[in-house]
Amino acid sequence: MGSAKPILAAERASRILIVDDLPEMRKLIRTCIEEETDFCVCGEALDGLDAIDKAQNLKPDLIILDASMPRMNGIEAAPKLKKLLPQTPIILFTFHEGMMRGFDAREVGVDTVVTKANGMFPLKESVKALLQRRDLSVRPEG
Repeated sequence: MGSAKPILAAERASRILIVDDLPEMRKLIRTCIEEETDFCVCGEALDGLDAIDKAQNLKPDLIILDASMPRMNGIEAAPKLKKLLPQTPIILFTFHEGMMRGFDAREVGVDTVVTKANGMFPLKESVKALLQRRDLSVRPEG
């Protein structure tokens, strides 16, 4: 009896889309994410509208989304992104933790909120946790 080899998450790097209007912040996030061999940045977007376009084409495994950006902010973009890619976790990465007061993060399509003021470690840990949960939920039974 041959047994099918299970597909391990480590066999394929998880593709991450970074959405932030500040080039320095995108670079910082990219550097942090790419320290992990299981992750790769598949694209960067400048605002919510750009994120929707890129997400449609790139189909990332996870989206890191800034809350405050010109044209379309993260809170406006999140439900559109979640509708487009329902299985894709979204992290709202923001300096403005208070922006989520009065919002239920899940209601707007955000899986977790991470404060930029806490640095990159909590972001990386959230990415790992959400991708692990996603891998478990989309793995075929059998």
